[in-house]
Amino acid sequence: MRNGTIIIPAIDLMDGKCVRLTQGDYGQKKEYSADPLDMARQYEDCGITRLHVVDLDGAKAKKPCNLAVLERIASATSLDVEWGGGIKDADSLRSALDAGAGRIICGSVAVDNREEFSSWLSQFGPSRIILGADVRDGKVATHGWLKDSGLSLEQLMSWYVPQGLSQMICTDISKDGMLQGPDFCFYSDLKDAWQSVDITLSGGISCMADICKAAELGLHSVIVGKAIYEGKISLKDIESWLLKG
Repeated sequence: MRNGTIIIPAIDLMDGKCVRLTQGDYGQKKEYSADPLDMARQYEDCGITRLHVVDLDGAKAKKPCNLAVLERIASATSLDVEWGGGIKDADSLRSALDAGAGRIICGSVAVDNREEFSSWLSQFGPSRIILGADVRDGKVATHGWLKDSGLSLEQLMSWYVPQGLSQMICTDISKDGMLQGPDFCFYSDLKDAWQSVDITLSGGISCMADICKAAELGLHSVIVGKAIYEGKISLKDIESWLLKG
């Protein structure tokens, strides 16, 4: 963390393995050999405290599919795991919490079932429920980024901020996996518009300079995925950044 900005490494899961997609396209998948638990331990060892894990199988199946991996990470590390993918009902949400997730990311259900998501904010509390907003061409995409909801991000925020929403991960799908840098103007405007919400930047982080820029803008946190796997950002880079605090 520097100036309050948290680095959150990402692990995307398919068949229990670490993968990365490009622009949310399941057809542009790259599999990495690293074991998810091994990766989680490496992140923890360099000073990371929070981990972003997405169950890509779950997103397609509409139910969690990789909870065994979550259980392994939660039991073997002290990381605060934020978990998303396939959370469509209260039972699946509870199953992820029981498996060790500290926070639950809800995307499609927040669009498709406002009453359900609102009840979760009330029942489980805003500290454990994160709105996951995946944006393409100004509209929110759902169901593993496969469906355009037709809704704007502003509409979603307008629904839930009055109900206590305090955390939101916004993924710019056009930038995700491209290693070309985020649209910082977009995220800066988003932060200014919704000052009561902790905004997490997701999509496009390509180097440590991008993380430094996010910190300069006062963004709450940044998710880093492919840049780590592809060696653009090393664990030593992250450790040094964290030590400088």
